[in-house]
Amino acid sequence: MFNRAVSRLSRKRPPSDLHDRDGSSSSSPQNPKSTAKWAASLENLLEDPEGVKRFREFLKKEFSEENVLFWLACEDFKKTQDKKQMQEKAKEIYMTFLSSKASSQVNVEGQSRLNEKMLEEPHPLMFQKLQDQIFNLMKYDSYSRFLKSDLFLKHKQTEEEGEDPSDAQTAAKRASRIYNT
Repeated sequence: MFNRAVSRLSRKRPPSDLHDRDGSSSSSPQNPKSTAKWAASLENLLEDPEGVKRFREFLKKEFSEENVLFWLACEDFKKTQDKKQMQEKAKEIYMTFLSSKASSQVNVEGQSRLNEKMLEEPHPLMFQKLQDQIFNLMKYDSYSRFLKSDLFLKHKQTEEEGEDPSDAQTAAKRASRIYNT
């Protein structure tokens, strides 16, 4: 269940209405020059489903993908309204990321203060301090390495070159059909 939720989160834009600096709504999932936005801030990267996907790929290679998965799970948790669902998600986050027996344990201070009793009366911001720690860890550690990584630089280069070579070829074929008829 949790993996489906994380997968779903990484594919679509968070429900919160995200806006560009000029105040207009960001409606296209991948804007041209998305790597420029990703490089501007970790926040921008995490708002873009493609950016999350690429960052996850990078973190997986660094054996720290659990950080972004925890951050995404917390974002999803904060949007949960139903009390029963909130309890289930809180327990799932705790068991997956924070428990001493967690399968994808994140390294944060204060996780020992969270216990299973707290999970019975969850509130939307109960993981906020831990989520902030993970965000800062990503921001000041892995994010800067991501921006220097081959994965990011290749994506940026492909983006700067314009169209995907296969797209350019199909465009050329379409043009030749139009002009040769």
